Amino acid sequence: MGLVGVQENGNNEMGLSLGGKNRYTRMDSQQLTNDDDSFGDDYNASEHHTQLQRKKTTRKYVFACSVFASLNSVLLGYDVGVMSGAILFIQEDLKITEVQEEVLIGILSVMSLLGSLGGGRTSDAIGRKWTMGLAAIIFQAGAAVMTFAPSFQVLMIGRILAGIGIGFGVMIAPVYIAEISPTVSRGSLTSFPEIFINLGILLGYVSNYVFSGLPSHTSWRIMLAVGILPSVFIGFALCVIPESPRWLVMKNRAEEAREVLLKTNDNEVEVEERLAEILLAAGLNNTEGKAVWRELLSPSPELSRMLITGIGIQCFQQITGIDATVYYSPEIFKSAGITDKSKLLGATVAVGVTKTAFILIAILLIDRVGRKPLLYVSTIGMTVCLFSLGATLSFLGDGSVGIGLAILSVCGNVAFFSVGIGPVCWVLTSEIFPLRVRAQASALGAVGNRVCSGFVAMSFLSVARAITVGGAFFIFSAISALSVGFVYRYVPETKGKSLEQIELLFRDGYELHGSREVQLGDVEHLVQK
Repeated sequence: MGLVGVQENGNNEMGLSLGGKNRYTRMDSQQLTNDDDSFGDDYNASEHHTQLQRKKTTRKYVFACSVFASLNSVLLGYDVGVMSGAILFIQEDLKITEVQEEVLIGILSVMSLLGSLGGGRTSDAIGRKWTMGLAAIIFQAGAAVMTFAPSFQVLMIGRILAGIGIGFGVMIAPVYIAEISPTVSRGSLTSFPEIFINLGILLGYVSNYVFSGLPSHTSWRIMLAVGILPSVFIGFALCVIPESPRWLVMKNRAEEAREVLLKTNDNEVEVEERLAEILLAAGLNNTEGKAVWRELLSPSPELSRMLITGIGIQCFQQITGIDATVYYSPEIFKSAGITDKSKLLGATVAVGVTKTAFILIAILLIDRVGRKPLLYVSTIGMTVCLFSLGATLSFLGDGSVGIGLAILSVCGNVAFFSVGIGPVCWVLTSEIFPLRVRAQASALGAVGNRVCSGFVAMSFLSVARAITVGGAFFIFSAISALSVGFVYRYVPETKGKSLEQIELLFRDGYELHGSREVQLGDVEHLVQK
């Protein structure tokens, strides 16, 4: 049986077909199509019904795999959300200082970079699927330690373990989903981890509100203990989801990869096209003698462009201050004039609802309008909202108008974040890198994300004390304005392209911005040199 999607050029080199529909189909597939016509309308109607049923089954299967793979993201979101309120009770119970508060909150992001660094190599060794299981186990251990922590020191140990577990989970889920998803829906499905992060944040805020009436010694422990529950479902998920077909090809298990592709694609011809592209990409990558980490440390020009795009967008996602907004929303609203603890936590629930609701808009649009338009809307909108929040906190005082504008600005900021840079940065990082380095290069992007998150979380209170909370958000607004330029200069549009085709966009001669952006049909010659 011949492979489709691969052609041989005059120099006996193999290349990928880059058109919207592959021109290099098998003769037996075409002949089969012609033969089908002889069976009459009844056969065609039956075949059409069978194809529709298979399409529905495939979509449900891929959807379920994406949901299960995203469950680890609930853990990250829940920890971020719940800690914003739990810290109020931890301060009261354990009598920690402001510096200890910053360290306690930020250490999770800092330690998660260790998980992200290890996650790339681990997922290449044991597979994407079992790396997700390892992430859940480590997080569960950390959550259990935090729940029963008698002191700040033990609480820190739990946060360190939870951070490492989150680091594993946050980098591997988008990679796994991108590798099992059909091209047409990859953007939406790869955004699922961001949906679940937002859902986790909302659940954390709700947990704060529900358990805030308990004694301080008990309330924060219950809040943190609830975070263990999602991990239980991850064990079930591992029994359902398949391994990534691209990882299976890397391990010379092509037949198993074909079986997975048959489950995740509704067209057998497309399955052969995708498998041919993966085999070709794996074959080309395996001819390179350099080890993956040596290749990342001394990258080719095209890999350098990918790393700039992937790591850059991950860093901008965090240094624009989203974690400061989420972790310290009670502090922000307190600066605006809200003093009642229940009202503070109620306002943070509104932030969580807004953040979760608007991520759904991104899911609907990302495969329709593309990644880059959403990034423009997101970064420009965040710039305006962050500047508005800085101005409100700096000049309007504690009146009802100031409180209303502060809540509106915070909700607007998280809404624009969720519409664009929140989910899109994970989508881009999971799809722009070549197969051989994808997991470890994505891990580097996740490390950049976690380092910036930790830096923001651990410095926000100190910076706010030095230049006021409003001044801190003026800085975030300026950084957000810079992110608009970064998107224009370095981020290509990847909508509608297979993972193997996207790799070609970063080859020599490609310009990442402006009206000269190379379209899919224009880069076919790049693999025929």
